[in-house]
Amino acid sequence: MKLLRVHQKLVSNPLVDIRAAVREQLDSLGLDAPRGDVGITAGSRGIANIAAVTRAAGDWLRDHGARPFLFPAMGSHNGGTAEGQRAMIESLGLTEQAMGMPIRASMDVVKLGTVSSTDFSPIGKDGLKSVPPGGGDVWMDRHAYESDGVLVLNRIKLHTCFSGPVQSGLAKMMVVGMGKTPSATTFHNAPTPQMKEMLLEMGQVVLDSGKIWAGLAILEDGYDQTAELHAVRPTDILKREPQLVERHRGYFPRLPLDRLNVLVVDSIGKTFSGTGMDTNVIGYRGVRDGEDLTKPDIHVIAALELHPSSQGNAIGIGLADFITRRLRDAIDEQKTFLNTFTTGHMSRAKIPVTFADDEELFQRLAGRYGEDGWLIIPNTLHLETLYASDNLRDALESNPICEVEPQPVELTFTGGRHRLSFDGPLMG
Repeated sequence: MKLLRVHQKLVSNPLVDIRAAVREQLDSLGLDAPRGDVGITAGSRGIANIAAVTRAAGDWLRDHGARPFLFPAMGSHNGGTAEGQRAMIESLGLTEQAMGMPIRASMDVVKLGTVSSTDFSPIGKDGLKSVPPGGGDVWMDRHAYESDGVLVLNRIKLHTCFSGPVQSGLAKMMVVGMGKTPSATTFHNAPTPQMKEMLLEMGQVVLDSGKIWAGLAILEDGYDQTAELHAVRPTDILKREPQLVERHRGYFPRLPLDRLNVLVVDSIGKTFSGTGMDTNVIGYRGVRDGEDLTKPDIHVIAALELHPSSQGNAIGIGLADFITRRLRDAIDEQKTFLNTFTTGHMSRAKIPVTFADDEELFQRLAGRYGEDGWLIIPNTLHLETLYASDNLRDALESNPICEVEPQPVELTFTGGRHRLSFDGPLMG
């Protein structure tokens, strides 16, 4: 199979001085730092410069009389244990030594209140609704609740299950991240079309606790570089976040074509998206009770490996139709089950058809679906360098953000693994 090497000219707007930008934003709030313990949220995503942003925020708080500490805020991720969640944030470079502050990891929570409507579980085939015990309760990490304030730090992104004014960002970190498994369950018990309202309602309960000192939102550009930082007063979080979501749309990288025969994703995992593959990139959410996306229209999707930073959590694997044996063998079933079970979208954990290696997967799919209309991407977060089947040249060359290298490359394998490289600068 001959493939075209394609470079996308994505939106680039990297911040030059992360530390200075953090301090400038926090200064702009005009808020006094709490004179005591202040928790800083630490999630499980692979956010660019997360260590630098977090360290700078901690240093600012310390310089202003607070005692900052980190706490894992990632719902049920990494096995739903304090030890697993601590290991996760440490793997992202958020260690006590590097951050200059302690880590307080616990799955203990404190109940904050109850959302006004607790009867929000989907109707089953028997016509009855099943609401788990405490299904409408809102919770907070105990260390955060016992602190003198919390700085909510997170990246703003499109959500992988629903569309709404507030998606994945500060509100979601307050609700799902800080609320551990119980609040994550409350949120995901809502039917998908109601999640946007549930996020706002639960977020207000968290804000009403008085524990949120401020928010620090991160926007990344098309190359996964830190582009903007926005410090937000607690009373403004639910009003400002929709504006930040719209700013994020201007950076969000997408596939260069809206219709494909075969999409091959080289690597999946939570470091790239909460669902392993960003549903807004692949055009498929894979949830039964919600409205799905219509673009791009992709006939079949294959995934080749689970990134090591996901530490075995393969949520979203069910969004693929085909995988390799090495991806399947990398799955930690318990971590994947717990994360998927909390969300309630169990189809995202189903194991696809499995081939021995990359070589067999490519051969089988080419034999079944032909060699036209293919796109191979490194993952759904980094879309600057791609490979495409030769028949897509005209469509890609007519796309103003694409540059296509003149000579196609031959798809080859070593030990069953492809030899395509996604590294390299933008041409011309």
